Amino acid sequence: MRDKILAVIEKNARIDLHDLATLLGESDAAVANEIADMEAEKVICGYHTLINWENTDNEKVEALIEVKVTPQRGMGYDKIAERIYQFNEVESIYLMSGAFDFTVFITGKTMREVALFVADKLAPIDQVISTATHFVLKKYKDHGTVIGETREDERQMITP
Repeated sequence: MRDKILAVIEKNARIDLHDLATLLGESDAAVANEIADMEAEKVICGYHTLINWENTDNEKVEALIEVKVTPQRGMGYDKIAERIYQFNEVESIYLMSGAFDFTVFITGKTMREVALFVADKLAPIDQVISTATHFVLKKYKDHGTVIGETREDERQMITP
């Protein structure tokens, strides 16, 4: 039942408990208890709303920052990640394989604010070797959801 609950609420966290139970063929109480258990076990870590900020008056700049680090003995990647995710600007941080160690996602009001975060807070950390900042210009799909308007095919059909 766990995997089925997770599959449904990952796509629609606002689904009514009764509707979820009916969909799964379980009782409301059983589903509620299973969700409560998963929250207590940190299987379910939170509920989020996906917002298309381009359709609001709120200006935001989102950036992905590649970070290379040198982990110190006894400290490892976890301690460095913990230090980075303590900053309020950090939305997400992931340990990566490949050319860099962490991907850090941050949100700021302006590109300058993001640049100052990198220069004043992230880059000065002793273990940070280098950073590369990439700004999000436009989102097309986020968390499995198409963002914004989908354009209809405006080409004319040609018939023989």
